Amino acid sequence: MTIFYDPGRLVDGDLELDLVERHRGDPARGLSPAYFFFMKRTGTPTVMGGINLRLGDSEDVLMYYGHIGYGVDEGYRGHHYAARSCMLLFPLALRHGIDPLWITCNPDNVPSRRACELAGGVLAEIVNIPARITDLRQRGERQKCRYRFDLKVMGY
Repeated sequence: MTIFYDPGRLVDGDLELDLVERHRGDPARGLSPAYFFFMKRTGTPTVMGGINLRLGDSEDVLMYYGHIGYGVDEGYRGHHYAARSCMLLFPLALRHGIDPLWITCNPDNVPSRRACELAGGVLAEIVNIPARITDLRQRGERQKCRYRFDLKVMGY
């Protein structure tokens, strides 16, 4: 059984992560327990995107989905909200014993790759997505960049 922690207030300047849900996961469907947050403008109800922290260490999480997934709404891009949000979640990930932490993205997604690098990630490899990962394959995805974050080494 997964224990969820109170993440506390997660704020970086004009960015605040607002906890929306703690999901217990569904092993039968390959879903890991996860926290889901809205990226919000600090002190306002304005949602700028979303981010989740997956707690599993299955092969699929480590290789293809990553521990963290994020999306920034189009009107709010260019402010490093994805990278900053990831860094806000690193202490919570470490509290769950996640180290190293992995984030994946598509090779052609330059902004996401830049977010991983700004957050301190190191590109470990680019892997092919196997046919059994049908949800990604149905979206036309064929490869993933795998970025490694050694949280304790990074000072978290």
